[in-house]
Amino acid sequence: MAQTTGTYETIFLMSTASGEEPVKALIEKFTNLISQHGTVDSVDDWGKRRLAYPINDEVEGYYYLINFTSAPDFPAELDRMYKITDGILRTIIVRREAA
Repeated sequence: MAQTTGTYETIFLMSTASGEEPVKALIEKFTNLISQHGTVDSVDDWGKRRLAYPINDEVEGYYYLINFTSAPDFPAELDRMYKITDGILRTIIVRREAA
């Protein structure tokens, strides 16, 4: 039985502590990972923003939104990768409703 695909969006918040180069490397890492398991539909750089409350003693972070299409089992793997990656402060992955 073939797996159906779903459309998802993920927002992740990255630390500003190490500067912009590691942030660019993480964006590339996650867009490549998503591309290997599905299709990257769009990447939005929301930029550096002040946090509503400190996370790990940081008051600013880089926000990115990626819309993608993949098999239903991939978001769990993406979430696992987020959790083991240094520099990621917060993440969310949401399945989008069909338009």
